[in-house]
Amino acid sequence: MQEPAASSPGNTRVVRLFSRLNIGGPSVHVILLTAGLREKGYDTRLIVGREAPSEGNLLDVAREKGITPLQFPGLGREIRPFADLVALFQLYRAIRACRPAIVHTHTAKAGVLGRIAARLAGVPIVVHTYHGHVLRGYFGPLKTALFRRLEAALNRITDVALTVSSALREDLAAMGVAPRDKIRVVPLGLDLARFTVPAARGVLRLACGAHGREALVGVVGRLVPIKDVACFLQAAARVRAKRPETRFALVGDGELRGALEALAAELGLGGQVSFLGWRKDLESVYADLDVVVNSSRNEGTPVALIEAMAAGRPVVATAVGGTVDLLGGGERGLLVPPADPEALAAGILETLGRPEDSARRAAAARDYVLAHHSVDRLLRDIDELYRELLRPSAAPA
Repeated sequence: MQEPAASSPGNTRVVRLFSRLNIGGPSVHVILLTAGLREKGYDTRLIVGREAPSEGNLLDVAREKGITPLQFPGLGREIRPFADLVALFQLYRAIRACRPAIVHTHTAKAGVLGRIAARLAGVPIVVHTYHGHVLRGYFGPLKTALFRRLEAALNRITDVALTVSSALREDLAAMGVAPRDKIRVVPLGLDLARFTVPAARGVLRLACGAHGREALVGVVGRLVPIKDVACFLQAAARVRAKRPETRFALVGDGELRGALEALAAELGLGGQVSFLGWRKDLESVYADLDVVVNSSRNEGTPVALIEAMAAGRPVVATAVGGTVDLLGGGERGLLVPPADPEALAAGILETLGRPEDSARRAAAARDYVLAHHSVDRLLRDIDELYRELLRPSAAPA
């Protein structure tokens, strides 16, 4: 029998739930989906929590794209049983009032409360996206086991689970979070055009006090434990010992900033490391970085690396999560073991010391991300998924 044609979205209502619009890749992803799917005929609504002051937010970006999110403080990342129950009831009421055909949740907290509220409200289609996970490396063994069991239970009431990389899909399946055939891969899609136009150089170098032929090596992202920026600073000290004409930049902010500034001073890097906070001129940031580093202990797909690759910058990253896929196993950037400052320093030194090889990898990386991580591709993939799930023959969970 011929499969029925995919349903047209018409004015299909979609409610998207996300923990908080803090500065970072998942927030950009959610904003682009919410705005872009409207142009494809969907009636999309966005519900988010509130971010911590140190995280910054992208509410101004959302507003520029015509999105006014509904905010529930209880959707933030902290686990607070009473506040979480209040948030669950608020979500249930909001979803019942909206009566969407699809609820699509993103990240852990919104995924837990949102999927339960959606099913209680009788929503026919529920989708969840894992941008990464907190099921390894975040908590102790007992809490980790509890969260894995909770995710497995939630996926029994979820129609489709999405991940942003094949490696993340295999990781979740191996942990028993969901059957492998229920997990689909939809890579991140970003607006990369801004990084393909050559930006004026010198802005970041001036801010860092980099002079002459000094190399500038940097990290772009949140200063939080899972990013292991301490490992980067320890590697930076080793790089300086062998290549004194190198400076370092940390673009971002977070709860560990004070501790990392103290560590930089302890390592003798006080005058060579610049803590620059959040910046919106990322084109200028990447234009001045000779190497972009990601030192995370766990990742979904790191947006800063995708942006750096689109800008044609050489990258060095830890071989965790979706980073391995993104860098083609080392063909598009150097991969090193996590939590290994010596290996990270060696990767940075090799990238600086072998510019022809670095340029070759950077060119391959640029071609790859422009072909595989565009916002148009993301919108096309999600539109096709929604149309498939809206078919009359599609069975609900």
